[in-house]
Amino acid sequence: MAAQFDLVLANGTIVTHQRSAPGDIGIRQGRIAELGNLSRAGARRTIDCAGLHILPGVIDTQVHFREPGLTHKEDLETGSRAAVMGGVTAVFEMPNTRPPTISAETLAAKLRAAQGRMHCDYAFYVGGTRDNVASLSQLETLPGCCGVKVFLGSSTGELLVDGEHDLLEILRRIARRAAFHSEDEGRLKSRLAEQRSGDPSSHSTWRDAETALRSTERLLRLARRTGKRVHVLHVSTAVELPLLAASKDLASVEVTPHHLTLSAPEAYQRLGTCAQMNPPIRDASHRDALWAALRDGTVDILGSDHAPHTLAEKSEAYPKSPSGMPGVQTLVPIMLDHVNSGRLSLERFVELTSSTPARLFQIAAKGLIEQGYDADFTIVDIKARRVITNQWIESRCGWTPYDGARVTGWPMGTIIRGRLVVWDGQLLSAPSGQPIQFTGVRHRSNEVLERI
Repeated sequence: MAAQFDLVLANGTIVTHQRSAPGDIGIRQGRIAELGNLSRAGARRTIDCAGLHILPGVIDTQVHFREPGLTHKEDLETGSRAAVMGGVTAVFEMPNTRPPTISAETLAAKLRAAQGRMHCDYAFYVGGTRDNVASLSQLETLPGCCGVKVFLGSSTGELLVDGEHDLLEILRRIARRAAFHSEDEGRLKSRLAEQRSGDPSSHSTWRDAETALRSTERLLRLARRTGKRVHVLHVSTAVELPLLAASKDLASVEVTPHHLTLSAPEAYQRLGTCAQMNPPIRDASHRDALWAALRDGTVDILGSDHAPHTLAEKSEAYPKSPSGMPGVQTLVPIMLDHVNSGRLSLERFVELTSSTPARLFQIAAKGLIEQGYDADFTIVDIKARRVITNQWIESRCGWTPYDGARVTGWPMGTIIRGRLVVWDGQLLSAPSGQPIQFTGVRHRSNEVLERI
């Protein structure tokens, strides 16, 4: 029999954001060609997925892969290798590198660096600043750009936007949904005395809930004034959620596995500065509110906020220690463990990590298991019991806050555009990631990008 398909995924349970059902998937030329009972179909290769669940490829819309300038703790190859080993098929990477990604030239440099080195598909944010505001409407439409990212707090130098006038000008210029780190820089500066030397638990006292609330209130007010769409990253407080729930017409909401899983004071007692991140890990009342918002639909997206630092850097005494922790490789197993604990359904997990990111950011041909879409799949064993260890982590930083955690649910296979990248813990292919394409964006080319 002539081969109808390049690859068939047979006997698995296909999971979408709407339902789960048994079935086979036929793949041809990197795209989903047919769904159904394909037991009589010819294929060059068949993978038996009996007992496994086949999810649309997980899209992590917030990672920091540190290249260029900070590659001692991560780079595009190691970060993307961690992603695919954890079942993530595509990432949006952040602009706070050295130099920052704030121009066509620095975006082009990242795209050149990614070519032939990244294991997953990718797009890069351009940082919105007071200095490049006039060019943002052009920058956000360059190929390989997923949009504009703005740091309203917790950053320095070129990337910090702490004035209302500057924020308003950025919102006026952009057309695509932009992403925001929302903390009020003025309040952070006024509360520096709340930092207690050597005590990382004071991090959540210094960066209190009011710091996030003030910033998010201002962002939503200006977004409504300008009629622009905003994406609020790593929401961490109960007080922001009612505002965001009332602003679903213009604002989307991300939460992280860290804020859903860890809580103060236990995290700081156990992990010390390794629990330090921005915005901070807070007490269980905030964590519980995030879960309620995830269940009621206020939360749109799960992003890892993968932000690695070396253990040597993390061992600095607080507040000299840097904020951030790795997370791209643990996103899937940590959240599958929450699925098994009954905190969310597998279909809701797919909605948060595949279909909604694709819809909100207008990602072309990804996020759904439908004919004609990219053959991107995260294949999981929902009942596998594993222990997360530092030794499993592929990130150059070499550690995870979940070291020693026992979880139920594990990524078994990562397939990207029909190519088997990872199976049962083994990396099987050379880096073959490609830039993500976007619909509804009239991409502008320029000489810099054309030379990539």
